[in-house]
Amino acid sequence: MSSAPTTPTVSPSDRIRGVQRRTLAVLSATQIVSGVGVAVGLALSSVVVDELSGSTVISGFAGTATVLGAALLALPTAKASGKGGRRAGLSLAYAAALAGCLISALAISLRTWPLLLAGLVLVGGGSAGSLAARYSATDLSPKGRSARHLSLVVWASTIGSVAGPNLAKPADQIGMRLGLVEKAGPFVFAALAFAVAMAFIFCLLRPDPLTLARSLNDGPATARGPKGTIRTAWQTLRTTPMARRALVMIAVSHTAMVSVMSMTPVKLHHDGSNLDVIGLVISLHIAGMYVLSPVVGWLADKAGKVPVLVLGMALLLSAATLAGTAGHGVWQVTAALVLLGLGWSCGLVAGSALVTESVPLERRPAVQGLSDLLMNVCGATGTIVAGAIVGTLGYGVLGLVVGVMAALAGVWLTIVWRADRP
Repeated sequence: MSSAPTTPTVSPSDRIRGVQRRTLAVLSATQIVSGVGVAVGLALSSVVVDELSGSTVISGFAGTATVLGAALLALPTAKASGKGGRRAGLSLAYAAALAGCLISALAISLRTWPLLLAGLVLVGGGSAGSLAARYSATDLSPKGRSARHLSLVVWASTIGSVAGPNLAKPADQIGMRLGLVEKAGPFVFAALAFAVAMAFIFCLLRPDPLTLARSLNDGPATARGPKGTIRTAWQTLRTTPMARRALVMIAVSHTAMVSVMSMTPVKLHHDGSNLDVIGLVISLHIAGMYVLSPVVGWLADKAGKVPVLVLGMALLLSAATLAGTAGHGVWQVTAALVLLGLGWSCGLVAGSALVTESVPLERRPAVQGLSDLLMNVCGATGTIVAGAIVGTLGYGVLGLVVGVMAALAGVWLTIVWRADRP
């Protein structure tokens, strides 16, 4: 008599690995789509503000508005994640970006740059969502693989982010055929991209990785999450020096990258480069930010997060030197922007993984949200200063200032790291 076939049992660890694979796949697909929306805004916003306002200094506020929006939405995204899981937080961020794109398109139609800047603040929700997604990838990561898993989601942004600037012109042409004014079409296209990203997160990110991780870690008590996002984050950072250092390096990396990147389209525009050239330069810069991120993640897990952070500062210094001495050389500016992206990748991937590993699970959303808030506030400040510097002293001086900042940060981190070693 033959026995009935038995159903193979799935161990809890195998189930978690399966959920994590699905989580990484959903987050990666979302990053591809949302990356298109973010990149279209990066490629056009400063140029449109420059045209509408007639001021190079005011054009710098385009990047400021987007980065400021990412900062303002960082804590609401973290708070929503802490209460309702990653799905709630990411959906909030992408919904804000969608609304911002529609407002921006309306502002261009009305030819009012103040309203455009207001719309770009909400567009910053796309960046807030993309940044929060990288942390979502680490909730179920096994020990020693947080940087690699985080970097895979960062890398997924490559496709959408590189394609985005080059889709700006076709989207503009289609928009004008449909009756939209010039340069409004790309923002409507970006709104559609954020709508798809929101649908992916809301419908497919199940089970929620943060909610599941909390239930596995400490049960229902942890699942309630911390109260007071900022207070919880500051209390945690006061007792975690390594997390504090990681936050500083993330902020420096983002400030350096955003400051130079936000003013490069304006510089190229004033030098006579057309929209195609500007789109290509920004695309290569974004490729530098994302293409090698899995390598950066692997290196951070193997060699250590701090050495990779120091490497990132060296790359940012090299980028600033090349940009500051480029003159009218488009290819030297392009090389500088690629190195700028690589330096940012080292700072973001290694720094974010170090933040995640340094704080307990129940406090991570709060600290991660504060990290994104600080990096974007610093980035927004950097774009304001960058616009003023380029408008009064020139693009070369901006390269000098950014290079000095990166060099000082790298030296400081090396000194404190060596002092901590036995």
